[in-house]
Amino acid sequence: MRSGVSNQILRVNEIFFSIQGEAGHAGWPCVFVRLGGCNLRCSYCDTTYAYEEWREMTVAAVVNEVRGFDCSLVEVTGGEPLIQQETPDLVEHLLDLGYTVLMETNGSQDISRVDPRCIKIVDFKCPSSGQAEANDLGNIERLQDHDEVKCVIANRRDFEFARGIYERVRADRQRRSAVLFSPVFGELAPSTLAEWILGERLKVRLNLQLHKYIWDPRRRGV
Repeated sequence: MRSGVSNQILRVNEIFFSIQGEAGHAGWPCVFVRLGGCNLRCSYCDTTYAYEEWREMTVAAVVNEVRGFDCSLVEVTGGEPLIQQETPDLVEHLLDLGYTVLMETNGSQDISRVDPRCIKIVDFKCPSSGQAEANDLGNIERLQDHDEVKCVIANRRDFEFARGIYERVRADRQRRSAVLFSPVFGELAPSTLAEWILGERLKVRLNLQLHKYIWDPRRRGV
């Protein structure tokens, strides 16, 4: 770890231990580090409390709290983690300690700033979010094979937009990043999205938010 990194300050909304609900590591126990603040305001956001609610913690303090859960899988999320310039240093520190680190980011920030060992989950925004113009589609070229692309879909228009993202990711036949389609919880039935995926013969993964089926979807810290 670079000198001085451990004393850097992060805005942290919450740190908790739960079941990973989404993407390629769904179902596994995971420590979540939710950072505070976000540059977007998606219509379906389920973590609006992270917009302006946080406490300041040093990178060292965050890592010490993560260690207390005795779990090798960590996700750094938000809010939007990459609006804080210290986030890549937190990720690097965790990786150097041997953790498998996931980072979910909203697609508007340059992911090349993050250690290549980190598994980035890039959540490109569809039209119903109201934030599709914020997508940095240059991130498609920055993906590594272990990274994942997620599109959250509320309706058929979103599905067509997400299919365009999928086609851009798959345009390079050597790129092996997984593409995930997720229905907006409570707005689009998973069965409908499954039918659309099957009807178009898309090689994408249907991505459900398991934690919202296990626990009350309004519950925090899960």
